Amino acid sequence: MSFPLSALALTAALALGTAAHAHGTHDHSHDHDHDHAHSEPEKTAATGYFEDAEVQGRDLSDWEGEWQSVYPYLMDGTLDPVMEHKAEHGDKAAEEYRAYYETGYRTDVDHITIAGDRVSFTEGDQTVTGTYADDGYEILTYAKGNRGVRYVFRKTEGDDGAPEFIQFSDHIIAPQVSHHYHLYWGDDRDVLLDEIVNWPTYYPADLDAQGILDEMLAH
Repeated sequence: MSFPLSALALTAALALGTAAHAHGTHDHSHDHDHDHAHSEPEKTAATGYFEDAEVQGRDLSDWEGEWQSVYPYLMDGTLDPVMEHKAEHGDKAAEEYRAYYETGYRTDVDHITIAGDRVSFTEGDQTVTGTYADDGYEILTYAKGNRGVRYVFRKTEGDDGAPEFIQFSDHIIAPQVSHHYHLYWGDDRDVLLDEIVNWPTYYPADLDAQGILDEMLAH
């Protein structure tokens, strides 16, 4: 089973010299949806502005469940209204946003299952599974001045094809059930922290195409 672009796209990013983890700078300018953040501090944190002291560790249970990649919905045109909406309020044409998200969302891993400490990755008819333990979190600073948190988990056992590390980013900085997330995976913890080009994105598997479109357009 291959896990492309979450590692491959990194090569291009590093070659351009645009990324450095922890307290460095990232060109991580893609905007996201934060309709499930209710309090003002949560909304502010979701946009990338928070104090270090506000960040708390989280358990894998925050991401438990069945998840699907949104990449196929971008490719089949389902998310075209989202790109048009972004163009109406942003600084790019809809086609430019689509190209940007095509690189960002790209993945062959179309389904992820998280149950307890076990994470399964499904690509087509192949699935690999690993058991993962908490490996802390990293606060990242981006080029625009906003920040984000990567929650890191390392593999303790499982299939050889399962990545050694997974890192969640969902614009939440304290224990809270996630409603969608970006997932980074690979065998080098530090290299993954420098990934800014490709961020496979997952929504609940029970949402159909219209449900995902509605979620993205609701904010």
